[in-house]
Amino acid sequence: MTSVNVADSARAKRAWIMLVVLTMLTTAGMTVVLPVLPFVVLQYVANENDLALWVGVLEAVNGLCAFLVAPFLGRLSDRFGRRPVIIVASFGAAIGMTLFGIGGALWVLLLARVIQGVTAGDLPALFAYLADITPPEKRAQRFGLLGALSGIGTMVGPAVGGLLAAVSVDLPVFVTAGIALVIAVLSIFLLPESLEPENRIAAIRLRDLQPFAVFRDAFGRRELRGLMIGFGLLALPFGFFVNNFSVLALDSIHWGPTAIGLLTAAVGIIDIVIQGWLLGVLLPRIGERGVIISGIVAQIIGLSGLAIVASMFAQPWIFIVGALMLAAGQGASQAAMDGAMSNAVGDDEQGWLGGATQSLNAAMGTVAPLIAGALYATVSHAAPYWLGAVLMVIAIIVVARAHIPNTAQARPSAVEDAHAPAAV
Repeated sequence: MTSVNVADSARAKRAWIMLVVLTMLTTAGMTVVLPVLPFVVLQYVANENDLALWVGVLEAVNGLCAFLVAPFLGRLSDRFGRRPVIIVASFGAAIGMTLFGIGGALWVLLLARVIQGVTAGDLPALFAYLADITPPEKRAQRFGLLGALSGIGTMVGPAVGGLLAAVSVDLPVFVTAGIALVIAVLSIFLLPESLEPENRIAAIRLRDLQPFAVFRDAFGRRELRGLMIGFGLLALPFGFFVNNFSVLALDSIHWGPTAIGLLTAAVGIIDIVIQGWLLGVLLPRIGERGVIISGIVAQIIGLSGLAIVASMFAQPWIFIVGALMLAAGQGASQAAMDGAMSNAVGDDEQGWLGGATQSLNAAMGTVAPLIAGALYATVSHAAPYWLGAVLMVIAIIVVARAHIPNTAQARPSAVEDAHAPAAV
């Protein structure tokens, strides 16, 4: 039994168009605020030297909340469909970002990140939605295509955020809230459900709601273990970059929010080229494993460049090249890894897998800002990036030994497994 019968129905075109639109809006909404985040936090920090640490704390709180709820939201989408989870997540993002824009004190910013974190179910649901409407052999390429389309959002969002920051540093935050509200409304009226009733799980087990239990299940599978470890090793250094690069740009090359926004927009352009065109060329030739490893090598080069900027040679061109190399490598390796993991599980487990990977990503997102902020403030500005490069080297070894499933075959659905525990 397969979920791709949605792709054969009259709703197929609308489903794909809406998935593209929602993904672009989601990435645009997430990135509008990136250039101004440290400047918003700076308004409420008594000591400027604590800025990197507080930015890290805020992102860690958001990541911790997402870590705790992602398995539940992912499994919820396997039980009731992807659409309700996407709608709830979008409303949560709108409320959280509105509160973040209102601000007034650091505790208000923390509360806003909690709200957004506990409703962060859009990414695993969108992950599962794509798997529902795509045959297994085309998933890696479609994840890449969706990543390229996400690049449009990544290109537009930071550029808009940087330009809006010229009016007010809080304005991009409210625009982000507005985008989330638009996503919720579009999902209510235009998004068809992708998960057919016959492919939904009958009930949700208590075990499926525990992030550590989900991790044990995922890491216990031979077909997922190496990829999940590699996923975590890639997520941590990229988390260092995402949560710290604005601070590094401010401290090392004295950029403002507009310049940071334009660079992040350039990252979106790179995503479009890499995932929209190059990935389709590389996958048939070197396969998922080759693409993942090549992307990791590019990220090592990028992290090394950023470390050089932070420690000895603060040149804008090195900062730009390093950021673009890191982003290009991450986009390619992530798309190939998403496709490989999706093919390793059944059609009724795509939400579970999305919840597991999102929870792991959130776990890395919880510790990455804290590690980056602490290393940046107490060891050296280059320390997070050198550590990230070392972790990437380890990731190459792990991925080289990992089991990569045959895309010509799909794993049986979990509903066909004979060992289904009691449900609640």
